[in-house]
Amino acid sequence: MFLLASNVNSFYGGYGFGGYRYMFDWTYLLVLAGLVLSMVASANVKSTFQRYQQVRCRAGLTGAMAAERVLHGAGIYDVAIERVSGSLTDHYDPRTKTLRLSDSTYGSNSVAAVCVAAHECGHAIQHQVHYGPLVLRSTLVPAANFGSSLSWPIFLAGLIFSLRPLLTVGIVLFSLAVIFQLVTLPVEFNASSRALKVLESTHMLGAEELDGGRKVLRAAALTYVASLAASILQLLRLIILAGNRRNRD
Repeated sequence: MFLLASNVNSFYGGYGFGGYRYMFDWTYLLVLAGLVLSMVASANVKSTFQRYQQVRCRAGLTGAMAAERVLHGAGIYDVAIERVSGSLTDHYDPRTKTLRLSDSTYGSNSVAAVCVAAHECGHAIQHQVHYGPLVLRSTLVPAANFGSSLSWPIFLAGLIFSLRPLLTVGIVLFSLAVIFQLVTLPVEFNASSRALKVLESTHMLGAEELDGGRKVLRAAALTYVASLAASILQLLRLIILAGNRRNRD
């Protein structure tokens, strides 16, 4: 999935209840550190993509054409390739076996577009061969969605009413989202590795173009690393807040 990894929504959980009386909360520094990491990674991938979006693929392939070649080269003929609006909204949907390429990728013949399309094909290949981390990530999706949506409300309720079980439940639920992000890392890195190997072996990109492609995919991968780091910092914050509450009770 080439969607920019973002954890901004989870950054803004805060508290000021149960007797804290608006005292400075140093744990917000953890939130700030995570936010900065995510913003830097996001800016980096956008600037890197835009740079290599200006470099034309010498073979003249568009993102859609490259995707078709990669899929067929892997013996995959039952995956549909569709256009989806937006920029860097490219993704592979294993439920419908559909590869969706964004406006900035589908019809573009840039090095960036070809590499992004090939990356998404990497996910389709993972799906075909039942790549372990991808299977695990798909299994974790319901739990991760449940945890990310309910962790903060439950945790805040625990702070407000001084209920330790709710604090623990909130931490456990948030941990599910962190675990999901952790499992996502090998999935994304492996998809990029598969993409680069195919692009090189089929000579769709030359040596210099591959170097640019590596930079694009590396920058995208770093957004997932930054998102995971931000989530770990947020989890650490929850644990510290829960510990402070227990010490006050």
